[in-house]
Amino acid sequence: MQTTIIETIKGDITKIKADAIVNAANSSLLGGGGVDGAIHRSGGPAILEECRKIVARQGGCKTGDAVITTAGNLNANFVIHTVGPVWNGGKKNEAEKLASCYRNSIQLAIKHNCKTIAFPAISTGVYGYPINEAAGVAANTVKDFILNNNHLEKVIFVCFGDDNYGAICHALNQPPIDRS
Repeated sequence: MQTTIIETIKGDITKIKADAIVNAANSSLLGGGGVDGAIHRSGGPAILEECRKIVARQGGCKTGDAVITTAGNLNANFVIHTVGPVWNGGKKNEAEKLASCYRNSIQLAIKHNCKTIAFPAISTGVYGYPINEAAGVAANTVKDFILNNNHLEKVIFVCFGDDNYGAICHALNQPPIDRS
């Protein structure tokens, strides 16, 4: 039985080689700031074109849900767009909605025969989710999922900044690695 590797790196998710890269999207799926804008810019117009078709078909993407498109010019086969929750003090089911982002993204990856998936720190930018709490939800959700499912070879947490990197390493009980 195969064991899924969980890797944590500091870097730019648009440069990662994986079967699927996860985009922290907004519900319109039409691009935005942060990782969403970077993925759309780097991936090129094919991603936006497929997002527009999804919007025409189903009207966007709800918080906690995920949809899949081509990866365009990225070094991946697919982009999985998921909409994380906006932080409201933890009183509006934010943890469950965030966990749904990770679960639904992994399920879509498996459905499309992906063996590797790369995640950004969903909801920790402009959506204001506290970094340490978001890292705990991400780590626990992914570990719980792969405990009962061996379809993935590798899950990569790609952290743009030191704060997210340190938080996810801590949540996974992995020592941070200085690659400078």
